[in-house]
Amino acid sequence: MAANTFGEVFRVTTFGESHGKGIGLIIDGCPAGLDVDLDFIQSELDRRKPGQSKIVTQRHEEESFMVQSGIWEGKSTGTPIGIFIPNSDQRSKDYEHIARVYRPSHADFTYQTKYGIRDYAGGGRSSARETAARVAAGAIAKLILKTIGVSIHAFVSQVGHIKVDLSQPVNYSNIETNIVRCPDELIATQMINFIMDIKKAGDTIGGMVTCIIDGCPAGLGAPVFDKLHADIGKAMLSINAVKGFEFGSGFDCVRMRGSEHNDAIIINVNGNIITKTNHSGGIQGGISNGMPINFNVAFKPVATIIQGQQTVDMDGEATIAEGKGRHDPCVVPRAVPIVEAMAALVLADHFKKQNNQDVKVFAYL
Repeated sequence: MAANTFGEVFRVTTFGESHGKGIGLIIDGCPAGLDVDLDFIQSELDRRKPGQSKIVTQRHEEESFMVQSGIWEGKSTGTPIGIFIPNSDQRSKDYEHIARVYRPSHADFTYQTKYGIRDYAGGGRSSARETAARVAAGAIAKLILKTIGVSIHAFVSQVGHIKVDLSQPVNYSNIETNIVRCPDELIATQMINFIMDIKKAGDTIGGMVTCIIDGCPAGLGAPVFDKLHADIGKAMLSINAVKGFEFGSGFDCVRMRGSEHNDAIIINVNGNIITKTNHSGGIQGGISNGMPINFNVAFKPVATIIQGQQTVDMDGEATIAEGKGRHDPCVVPRAVPIVEAMAALVLADHFKKQNNQDVKVFAYL
C-alpha cells in the first residue's frame, strides 16, 4: 500500500509513531544541486514543535533531526533524501488507562476495527506527531519553490468565535510575533486569552488557518481529476483534526450572483494578464491563473479533554473515558507550519509534473 506516501513525482513517504523511537521521511524526486539550508529546516520544525508556548501541549521535543542520505556538502544529490527525527519525551504510561477504551472522536475504534490492533500510546500512527515529518519535507519543498519566486504564508484567522477581518490586507511580518500566529495583534491577544480560558476549563476549541500562496505562475494543475485545488484539498484534509477546506470565495459563493462572482480579466501596468478580483482563489478549471492562491482550513477542537466522556471499551461495556497526559487546548497555532508544508509539497509536485510533461518548462525544475 502507498497510504504513507504523498505526491506523484515529488514524493514523500513518512514513517514512525508518536511514542516510538522517532519519526522519519524519505523524499523521492528532489532535483540535484538544490542548496539545502539545514537551519531553515530546523526553524520550520521549531514552529511546529510542542512545548513552545503556554497555549500548546507541554510535551517537550527538541525536534533535532538527522539527515541520513541525499544531501552532500549542503546540496541535494538527486538521490532519495532520508531524514530521521528522534522522539525524546514520550510518556507512554499516560495512556495505559485507555489501553482498552475507545476515546470519543479519536481513531481508536476505527483503527481497531480496520487492523485488529492499535497502538494506544499517543494514538500511534494516528497522532499529529507524524506531521513533524511533513514539515521537514515541506521545508525542502519550500526551498525548491523559493528558487522560482513562490512564497507561502499561513496564519490563524479564527479561534472559536474570534475572527480576523480577511477583507483587509495581511501583514505577513506580524504572524510570528505572537504565540497564536495571528497577523492582527489585537485579535491575537483576544485569541490567546480565550484559549487560556478554555484550557483552564479542561476543554478544547477549534479554529481556522488561512493560507496565501504568492508568485505561483499560471499553468499548474490539470482538468478533471488532477485539478490543483483538488490536490491542495486532499493535502489539507489529510492533516489531523481538519474538518473543512475551501478556496477562493469558498462557501460564500452560494450567496453571490455570477455578475458578482466572475473575476474580470485585465492587463496590468507590466503587461501581464490578471483579474480585478480573485473570487477564483488563483485557480480556474483546476489550473493556476497567476493570481494569489488562497484557501481556508477548518480544524475541530482537539478530541482529548480533561473531562469524563461516555464511551465503551473493547468488550462492549459502557464506561467513562477521562483525558490525561499533555494535549493542545487549540491545535491551530501549531498547525500553521503544517498547512504551509502540505501546500509546498503539492506545488513542488505539480511543478515537477509540469516539467516532465514538457508542456511549459519552468526555471530550475
